Amino acid sequence: MDVKELDEGAVSRIAAAIGEPARARMLYALLDNRARTSTELAMLADVSPSTASVHLSRLKTEQLVRVLVQGKHRYYSLASPDVAGVLEGLSVLAGGSRAEFVPNTPNRLRAARSCYDHLAGTLGVLLYDRFESTGLLEPAPRGRDDSRELTPKGVKLFEAMGVDVNEARASRRRFAFACLDWSERRAHLGGAIGAAFLGAALKKRWFSSVRDSRAIVVTALGSRELAARFGIRV
Repeated sequence: MDVKELDEGAVSRIAAAIGEPARARMLYALLDNRARTSTELAMLADVSPSTASVHLSRLKTEQLVRVLVQGKHRYYSLASPDVAGVLEGLSVLAGGSRAEFVPNTPNRLRAARSCYDHLAGTLGVLLYDRFESTGLLEPAPRGRDDSRELTPKGVKLFEAMGVDVNEARASRRRFAFACLDWSERRAHLGGAIGAAFLGAALKKRWFSSVRDSRAIVVTALGSRELAARFGIRV
């Protein structure tokens, strides 16, 4: 890059935003690709909730974090992989380490559960990651940042397991989006296609639901199918 093209003012503002100790602790707490609430970040940064809100507003202004609103909750995550790369680079220079996110969700619910009518928990996140990494799911060309679309390969695989993709697409709700998982703090597949996937898996007896609970249990058949179709072993 030509030195004349460099916006020294923007660089200075971003560096100052990262450099404040409380804000740095917040950013590094988000480096595990899991979102956190302002209350959680306030505790991690050892500041009051009101002070945390001010810090988060600054980080959002400098486009270092983004906010996802789900119901009454606001979750903060890093704005992009570029931000994570900068933080990782600073870690190399500083020689520091960071603590990993430790969820406190009951094990049965954390493993697999329903989120409204789609699959959540560790299994939901694993499947979402596999959908993306194997080219079944991609960012939607239009819509919000978290909107997703099935690729032709994804349509073929979903239909092969009994998912009616056209019916899901005709639904009045959003077709597919990255739904933030409250125990894993990473994305699982939400929207009409997420609901259709869980419905088909339950109908085929890959999964069974637990009475009076949101917990989902993977059956022996489901274990074989998940391994064969998605390379996931549970």
